[in-house]
Amino acid sequence: MREIVLDTETTGLDPKLGHRIVEIGAVELVNHIPTDNIYHCYINPEREVDQGAFEVHGLSTQFLSQFETFENVVDEFNAFIKGDPIIIHNAPFDIGFLNSELLAIGRNAIEENRIIDTLPMARQKFPGAQVNLNALCRKYNIDNSHRDLHGALVDADLLASVYLELIGGKQPGLGLANERKKQSIPEPIVQKERVKRVFAVNETELEAHSRLLDSLTNPIWRID
Repeated sequence: MREIVLDTETTGLDPKLGHRIVEIGAVELVNHIPTDNIYHCYINPEREVDQGAFEVHGLSTQFLSQFETFENVVDEFNAFIKGDPIIIHNAPFDIGFLNSELLAIGRNAIEENRIIDTLPMARQKFPGAQVNLNALCRKYNIDNSHRDLHGALVDADLLASVYLELIGGKQPGLGLANERKKQSIPEPIVQKERVKRVFAVNETELEAHSRLLDSLTNPIWRID
């Protein structure tokens, strides 16, 4: 099973106000195991980056102006995500931006049934507690010391580790461990009932036994 853990950075908070995506980061999971296959790109939003957004991710308008626009990276992006499930923390935000970009250039939106949102999963597991990415990293002892600013690829990588913990650790359900434990217990040995062997006594043995009894005084084995 292939899954994609994804994060984006943007020029602001609302695509309906004209804000755009400036960075996409994605990490591939196969059977809940991260692979070396990743996707990352910076994107020229063709507009100014809000100051508040810049303070979050540190990507300036000038820096982003040297990269391709979304329209020029969309084919590579779609080739990476394919039709596989996409894991996002607070999915409505990222999917809202992605679908806004896709629809603006006449591409199909990402279907809602493909999305796995880790935010409600975390809220269910830790009711009333903080469940942002940093808080979840602390809860699961995941090292996020390299996360000085938000970055799409860094956050996607951290979210991959958080997601695996939310679904039960790196070995969800411990099913494989249980199977190994079962296999390590030897099968009980069933002792079969032994069939009694019957030995027939021949004439020579009977005569020898009779002579032995004759040599004894009042033998208890003789029945008159």
